[in-house]
Amino acid sequence: MAYPDEFEGFMIEDQKKWTEFKKKTFKPKEFGDHDVDIKIECCGVCGSDVHTINGGWGDAPLPLCVGHEVVGHAVKVGPAVKSIKVGDRVGVGAQIWACLKCPQCKSDNENYCPHQVDTYGAPYPKDADPNETITQGGYASHIRAHEYFAFPIPDEIPSEAAAPMLCAGLTVWSPLVRAGIGPGKKVAVVGLGGLGHFAVMWANALGAEVTVISHSPRKKDDALKLGAKEFVTNSEKGWADKYAFAFDFVLNTADMTHTFDIAEYLSICKVNASFHQVGLPDEPLPSFKAQAFTTNGSSIGASHIGSRPECLAMLKLAAEKKLFPMVETIPISEAGCAEAVSRVHDNKVRYRFTLTDYDKAFGPRD
Repeated sequence: MAYPDEFEGFMIEDQKKWTEFKKKTFKPKEFGDHDVDIKIECCGVCGSDVHTINGGWGDAPLPLCVGHEVVGHAVKVGPAVKSIKVGDRVGVGAQIWACLKCPQCKSDNENYCPHQVDTYGAPYPKDADPNETITQGGYASHIRAHEYFAFPIPDEIPSEAAAPMLCAGLTVWSPLVRAGIGPGKKVAVVGLGGLGHFAVMWANALGAEVTVISHSPRKKDDALKLGAKEFVTNSEKGWADKYAFAFDFVLNTADMTHTFDIAEYLSICKVNASFHQVGLPDEPLPSFKAQAFTTNGSSIGASHIGSRPECLAMLKLAAEKKLFPMVETIPISEAGCAEAVSRVHDNKVRYRFTLTDYDKAFGPRD
């Protein structure tokens, strides 16, 4: 591998063989004035990785290196970079570029930029890279990112804990803060998995009263440890009756919404409150009547990751309050990547994976 002309990563070549990773070299985008090259130390394993490589979210450009919860150290910075210097520990989440010129970008909504580029599996526009290179993710030796999408990691947060924050953590942090969640608010978190356990932790830290709604009674102890005040099992008929008009915000982190009776979840919203989606199933939502909204003026919505200011605020709170996710680590390798994505697919993780031991797989890379 001749850094920086080529990087190396564990890649999928066939979506029908989505657990078969092979170590391959690939060329990153052309290095730009605002770019930062990061020697990766670890990378979280996200449900999005699985949905992408197994075709659940459709075709993907192949070969593909996934991973968008990246932590590492800057080894090269462009001449216009102001926020990062060589040696800094930084993180990259699910977005790696935006135009930074449109109304969305200028209002701290760059995560909704119509030109935004995902961290893996997306082509750069010509004005960012004349080769229109397809992005490759963090199951790799290095990643090249625009400095705006490389976030300084506070010293108080271990790398393996910081990595899952950069997608899973931010994905639930953003809707919570945009909904004004804080003291006096009641939040229901649906599902206690990789996203849900972050949602409970953040909502509690923001001062809200949190209720977890889950089909797994065995998760009650974890929910309470993370800060939930109440745990509700939704497998029992009529579970929602007790909670009519109960919550200021219902955050659905489960990717099984296509199996839900959505009217039940709308019924637990306070007047004008929202049933908000961050868990994105492969299947479309079930049909339901518009009258389900009229009982309480509720609404249904969704959101996409979060902005840079939101990410920095989240990391600051996590550092100050020593709020770290529940993480299992796996050394990165062909077998390690296969194990991680298989267990995420089968919901056999408590509650996030972080791939580690990058020096053993890729060498020192200095």
